[in-house]
Amino acid sequence: MNKQELISKIAEKAGISKKDAGVALTALTATITEELKAGEKIAISNLGIFEVRERAARTGHNPRTGETVEIAAKRIPAFKAAKALKDAVE
Repeated sequence: MNKQELISKIAEKAGISKKDAGVALTALTATITEELKAGEKIAISNLGIFEVRERAARTGHNPRTGETVEIAAKRIPAFKAAKALKDAVE
């Protein structure tokens, strides 16, 4: 499913226009992104938790040359599905 298909489904289920559903989806993704940038955790009941995880610095290897490469530490977004979502998908 792509973004336009998701917007269509949201509009249909909520009984709103596709334009309003698109605005709502854009606002949701922008808000989640802003909060994750600020280091906040977002918990949505029956869906899951969006959070930022710290990935430690490590040593890797270039597979082409075999050379050792230092990989810097970084922050990555993560999603942990709620039990209700896991059970629904099962």
